[in-house]
Amino acid sequence: MKKILVIHGPNLNALGTREPDVYGSLTLSDMNNRLYELANLHGANLDCFQSNWEGAIIDRIYDAKVDGTQAIIINPGGLTHTSICLRDALSAVALPFIEVHLSNIHSRESFRHHSFLSAIAIGVIAGLGTRGYEMALEHFLHKA
Repeated sequence: MKKILVIHGPNLNALGTREPDVYGSLTLSDMNNRLYELANLHGANLDCFQSNWEGAIIDRIYDAKVDGTQAIIINPGGLTHTSICLRDALSAVALPFIEVHLSNIHSRESFRHHSFLSAIAIGVIAGLGTRGYEMALEHFLHKA
């Protein structure tokens, strides 16, 4: 059975109410439920985790290395552009991961254009809303 971890970074707990014109109207719970349904259809084990704390996210990444997780889908939120520590943790555990962003970070403020994670990710999906998470999950579900 495949085991996949979804990590939602800072401020993603406010989905549905935070700038719905940028991030959409689905709540984090709504989005997670859609991902759980998709994983269940394919017999996969999915764990969704959200934290506004960088250290908690890094701890969860290291836990993934020992709990049988085979792949990570991560929306690091604002940590995308600031956290070398997050990059180091993902590099250290050496699990394949896809970086996902609800909005197109390249069409927003210039400080959002650089990601510390993209160079070590197996893929990056940006600007497709919640469908980006589903596409990342589908990739790992169908990967041999």
